[in-house]
Amino acid sequence: MSFLNLSSPLQWNHRNKWILRFLFLFFLIQVIPLDYKFYLDILQSPAGDKGFYILFKLANYTPGFVAGNSFANWLIIAGIAFAGAFLLERINRFKSLDYDKWYYWLRVLLRYRLAVAAISYGFIKLFPLQMPYPSLGNLHTSYGDFLPWKIYYHTTAIAPPFEIFLGGVELLSGLLLLSRKTTTFGAGILAGYYGNVFASNIAYSMGYEAYSLQLTIFAIVLFVYDAPRLYTLLVARKYTIANSYHPVFNSKEKWLKKIARPLIAIFIVWLGVATYHNYTTAPYKYPAAKGLPGAYGFYNVRIFKWNNQEVPYSATDLNRWQNVVFEKWATLSIKTAKPIIIDNGLGDQFTNNDHERNFESAGVGGRRYFSYNLDTANHQLSLANKNKNHREETFQLTYQLLGSDTVIVKGVNEHNDSIYAELNRINRKYLLFEGRRKPVKL
Repeated sequence: MSFLNLSSPLQWNHRNKWILRFLFLFFLIQVIPLDYKFYLDILQSPAGDKGFYILFKLANYTPGFVAGNSFANWLIIAGIAFAGAFLLERINRFKSLDYDKWYYWLRVLLRYRLAVAAISYGFIKLFPLQMPYPSLGNLHTSYGDFLPWKIYYHTTAIAPPFEIFLGGVELLSGLLLLSRKTTTFGAGILAGYYGNVFASNIAYSMGYEAYSLQLTIFAIVLFVYDAPRLYTLLVARKYTIANSYHPVFNSKEKWLKKIARPLIAIFIVWLGVATYHNYTTAPYKYPAAKGLPGAYGFYNVRIFKWNNQEVPYSATDLNRWQNVVFEKWATLSIKTAKPIIIDNGLGDQFTNNDHERNFESAGVGGRRYFSYNLDTANHQLSLANKNKNHREETFQLTYQLLGSDTVIVKGVNEHNDSIYAELNRINRKYLLFEGRRKPVKL
């Protein structure tokens, strides 16, 4: 009888026992943080990020024997699990194990692991953090200058209610996994949901292919347990008996079962509060520092001087600024013709350093994104390129506000070339903001 034919009662022949030992060890290594780099990452995280950062990391741990979210890690884990399953077969005291109970605990392990992952990702969509609304600079970036994953993120982010809905689906499904009676419903939803996420990861090159497939497999393994009974009841329309297996727990297992749910409940509440706090105070993908007061907007560069020589507007001159965007936070982006080495990261790291919060510039060409330190007393801006491939690019500028729509900046770059630019704000409307429920004049 195949191990995946899970109609009761299970038949634990030699093959099925070996498969269960292998799967138990394979999933255990994926679930329990055994990788020392995971703990180093948490210990070295900035103090201000620790609450949200640690909780989210714990909820989404995946072993990293090989750098990056790689399927190569699975091969290493499979090798360890294979050796472990073979070793357990040779140890006498493991030969008389209650395999029904082992299978029960495997499902418990996967239930709680998948639940905390779904709930954590549900929270960062419920409070739109994972895919934040596009910055003004990104809105002024040509469609063809985005990597595919950035287009996917922006396509979802421009509809916050939809992202919130997706978060609600994940959150509800995760909560369903916390009860044995509703596990199949939650697992069935998440099998389809994360299967779609896996397909999206491949299609849009988002970098989390291995992890999204891992969550999909967790959900499938949980759903398969009741799949034969569901088929018999819903498709074959035959009389079906629900699974009635109830393990007999020893004192240690009873104690573990008694504390598991309260600990999970505390973890979920703490994670929800920490996520909401991050969303309302300083969303981790965008800088926390406020931008130049009154400067937010899109600017045409009317006059530009390079080393005291005026440069007329040009779409090909490497030094000439074409337009500038001031964000509400301390980011300034400049459109030039100078080639850009694309930042292939996802901009999803947790950091207190605004300069390292590079979601705006990750996966983007066409514009150069700078974080800046603002000195309002001396009217100075210190700019540094956020792209990790162009960290050497800086500007030391002074600024002057003329009226409400003109900003003059002048100073030098990292090579001591002098810069002068007169920026004129263009007060334009955006269909994304205006909507389409009534006629709009742009």
